[in-house]
Amino acid sequence: MAEVILNKDNFRTEVLDAKGLVLVDFWATWCGPCRMLASTVAQVAEENEGKVKVCKLDVDQAMDIAMSYGVASIPTLILFKDGEIVKKSVGVVSKADIEAMWS
Repeated sequence: MAEVILNKDNFRTEVLDAKGLVLVDFWATWCGPCRMLASTVAQVAEENEGKVKVCKLDVDQAMDIAMSYGVASIPTLILFKDGEIVKKSVGVVSKADIEAMWS
């Protein structure tokens, strides 16, 4: 399953109202480390379908949402469970580190 692209209109439905695990990748097109992490995040989305929903939020398109979750530097990954934050990771991390967020 491909990542879900988030915006101001669907963030509540796709993340906060969702049941189960939702991983949100806060990123931006101009961010080199974000681009480095993108293929890893895509691989995680594909390999963990059914376990976790993986979403991407471009902070330039939704700065207010990023700020409300204290995203000061990107890439930032936030894992939600039933709409609540359970883990947060900042910077480029390995696939194993991402998957360890929910295992």
